[in-house]
Amino acid sequence: MEIDPVVQQRLTDADQTHLLGYWPELDDEQRIALLNDIIEVDFDRVKDAYDAIKTELATELNGEVNTHNDSKDKKAVVIDDIMEPIPDHMAGSINEASNEQIKDYRQQGLKAISEGSVCVLLLAGGQGTRLGVDYPKGMFNIGLPSKKSLYQIQAERILRLEKIANEQLDTKNASITWFIMTSEHTQGETEKYFRLHNYFGLKRDNIVLFEQHTLPALNFHGKILLEEKYKLAKAADGNGGLYRALKTRAVLDEMKKRHIKYIHVYGVDNILVRLADPVFIGFCLQKNADCAAKVVKKTVPTEAVGVICKVGDRFQVVEYSEILEQTAHRKKSEHSDELAFNAGNICNHFFTLDFLRDVCQKHETELRYHVAKKKIPSIDTNGVYVNQPQQINGIKLEKFVFDVFPFSKTFAVWEVRREDEFSPLKNGSGSKDTAATCRQDLMLQHIRWLKEAGADLPSDVNQQIESTENTCEISPLISYAGENLGFVKGKNFDLPIFFELTDEITEFISDFPTKICSTNGVKPVVMHTNKISH
Repeated sequence: MEIDPVVQQRLTDADQTHLLGYWPELDDEQRIALLNDIIEVDFDRVKDAYDAIKTELATELNGEVNTHNDSKDKKAVVIDDIMEPIPDHMAGSINEASNEQIKDYRQQGLKAISEGSVCVLLLAGGQGTRLGVDYPKGMFNIGLPSKKSLYQIQAERILRLEKIANEQLDTKNASITWFIMTSEHTQGETEKYFRLHNYFGLKRDNIVLFEQHTLPALNFHGKILLEEKYKLAKAADGNGGLYRALKTRAVLDEMKKRHIKYIHVYGVDNILVRLADPVFIGFCLQKNADCAAKVVKKTVPTEAVGVICKVGDRFQVVEYSEILEQTAHRKKSEHSDELAFNAGNICNHFFTLDFLRDVCQKHETELRYHVAKKKIPSIDTNGVYVNQPQQINGIKLEKFVFDVFPFSKTFAVWEVRREDEFSPLKNGSGSKDTAATCRQDLMLQHIRWLKEAGADLPSDVNQQIESTENTCEISPLISYAGENLGFVKGKNFDLPIFFELTDEITEFISDFPTKICSTNGVKPVVMHTNKISH
């Protein structure tokens, strides 16, 4: 089998002829696979991406060898000199807004949802590698009594929110389309998972999966790495690859066809995420925002989280590693204990469709690539496949979803309580951001909901959740954000507590609303939700 001269010339022009280095060793099937991989590569895009970061990469590599911190400190000084906190008139907070304001925001958001103007867009290209699993992170079960996955919890929150909007606006038109951006590693399994579980009760047409693009992994000199002698090493182009995919996968056209005006974008791993949060949507509408972000206050000044701030006349996320410690500790004023840079980014954003169209058509190519230095399984210089490299041997190029903030003309920030809305699932073990911490945070939230609804609980109920195997879970089908729990008022409950909406009443309690099943003080029984067995 001969090499197509056109392919050979493309590789020569791109200085990537090493990709054919093992051609004589390959059989015809492997040669076809390699050629298909090569044909799919946009070498100009790869070259432009590498050229844009190679100076930064060289500086970082030299810094690691020589002074470690020199390059970081130089960058930090520049950022420190020009970054400013978000102006007060562009920000709002759940802690500072009045009850009337929050009620008004919520009503505006529900109205938009009832009109079918709001969709949610899930960033779900991650494989769950840090969790120690080989399937999409959204399929992960954090160990709740119900055994629900992240995907199912989110699906049921959508169902509940549609019901709330229909009831409060006296309509049947509330419909929230769920766009899910996958990657080549997660697309097939995600699609199969939803189909297997009957889309968790959602309308099939209201779930739209689309795949983000990939870029080849490179060595430090810009050469594409081989995963096998006949296969290029590739990786998804980061959650900021969203904007290219929105355009090339015709997602923006689909949104327009569905008369969607407002898009809520979020990451898959936040167990407390409030999809299409009507309060957030309403706040953004009142601010006439074309782009907005939910934030939480940092737990400590040096918390490893990016902060949203003003840089020059634009807004952006500045990573914690880019600023000096003294800047991280800076106070809002000499008479205030509040940090000046306290708007912690949690990958939870609002966009108008018009803003996304403008970004995708005019600015997508302006978004810079970020360098992620990795230990990449690949063929080494001796032609041997190394599954677990001992040292960092290459880079993956990524764009970030928040890199479009500078293009906003009317930016806004909405601060929420961390304990109510942010508990990420990142790690398979340890003491932070694990399944155990997510499970605990969700259960403590449900305890707060029950207390606020007037339930009588043991005085040490929080300690029981934190230190024992006792559990408390309320199905999203019953309550989206603590509402609809009037049936617990004045009643005594001991752990474990489990409320589920079910088609098959396993344990009937006469004064509970129809179709609510409860287990109280006994181990939860098997439930059926939307005809899906857990």
